[in-house]
Amino acid sequence: MSETNATEQDVTMGKLIQDFKVVVNDAESLLKASAGELGDKAREARARLAASLESAKGSFHKVEEKAVAGAKATDKVIREHPYQSIGIAFGVGLLIGVLVTRK
Repeated sequence: MSETNATEQDVTMGKLIQDFKVVVNDAESLLKASAGELGDKAREARARLAASLESAKGSFHKVEEKAVAGAKATDKVIREHPYQSIGIAFGVGLLIGVLVTRK
């Protein structure tokens, strides 16, 4: 994996994380705004949304931690074995190229 590709993936992951945080904040704002007088069905829906939101936050934090740990491990391996990493990336790229151009 090249350094440019790793940087692009970091940017993409960062954008994904930021977008998810915006969605969570918007959902929390919606929950707060709907806290007034509600019917039974609306209260149930609001409670389900709150539970789903908390579950999503927990899952997101786990995924975020795994992604960071994976990125750090990948970076460490590439730095410890730069020539082998280049060779593997070249081989995988060549294999993909051959498979794509086959009819």
